[in-house]
Amino acid sequence: MIKPAALIFLLTMSIVGFAQPQKSLPFYVGTFTSEGGTGIQYCNLNSETGDIQLVETFKGLDNPAFLSISDDNKYLYSVAESTDGYVLAFEIAEKGKLKFINKQFSNGAGPCFVEVSADGKWVGVANYGGGTVSLYPVDSKGTLLPATSVIINQGSGADKVRQAVPRAHSVRFSPFSNTVFSADLGTDQLDIFTIENGKLVQGEQRFVKMEQGAGPRHIEFHPSGKMIYVINELNSTIITVQLVNRKWERGVSVSTLPEGFNGKSYCADIHISSDGKYLYGSNRGHNSIAVFSINEEGLKLKTTVPVEGNWPRNFALSPDGHFLLVANQKSGNITVFSINKNTGIPEFTGHELQTGSPVCIEFLN
Repeated sequence: MIKPAALIFLLTMSIVGFAQPQKSLPFYVGTFTSEGGTGIQYCNLNSETGDIQLVETFKGLDNPAFLSISDDNKYLYSVAESTDGYVLAFEIAEKGKLKFINKQFSNGAGPCFVEVSADGKWVGVANYGGGTVSLYPVDSKGTLLPATSVIINQGSGADKVRQAVPRAHSVRFSPFSNTVFSADLGTDQLDIFTIENGKLVQGEQRFVKMEQGAGPRHIEFHPSGKMIYVINELNSTIITVQLVNRKWERGVSVSTLPEGFNGKSYCADIHISSDGKYLYGSNRGHNSIAVFSINEEGLKLKTTVPVEGNWPRNFALSPDGHFLLVANQKSGNITVFSINKNTGIPEFTGHELQTGSPVCIEFLN
């Protein structure tokens, strides 16, 4: 028989145990198999030490570069970035194992971005090579149904080499409305859609024009729902797009590079802290993470932090907001940074994972 005092002790320890934060933060890594990657990798981040470990690799996939996980953690979607592009659906099973469900044509060459909507009913794909954006319905079992919309972008930009044709580079479902945004690097536009009767439809405001030659790549939403941040690959800037009287308007442009830098560099990814106080962008070439503070005056570059690798294609903030992980494509390593809670600045932990051509990092929610 357990004595009352011992029972109280056991109950207390049980409550404390449940209250402790999750030690292991699982995530997936998309890779370029054409550049030494091995497939989709399942990894763990230790939330106490910052150490990361590779648990399992799911092989036999062709350039599963960009990934997106449903909010309920049941399904993972990946592009197969090739000339004959596909988008693939997987069930996330026990211990992070991936079970293939099905695939659909991406309706354009070189699919480079995929996102699943918050309600899990839609998947969007941006095709860089084809300059198209595709929308797929998703059934109750995570299966991708044939695309209901294929938007064929039109136009060009100032850079005659990189912007001779449309280059759709991302597609994002707004967390605040029925709006879908797509950044097109080739046309210098942030295209705007709504989903109506299962299709992408453009309304009165069809796009927001960026600076000539900017090359918009990825976007991020401010928690207020009134601002969007567009990171531009070709001129290494971030542009704030603000909602004014129900219309999206382009605001100020700020550089992601430190003053005096004269080398070649190309922006890639962008993320915001959950409290909306800090914005981060990656610089390929300068090989850094640009750190911005967000206030009433707008964005202010605080510093740039070396990524401890080469070509930071993509990076991710951990769900607890304590870590930032960087996928360095050319050096083949994932580096781990802890985020200073007082300054928002990432600090290298010394932990890294050597892996072939990492492109995208996606944490389980």
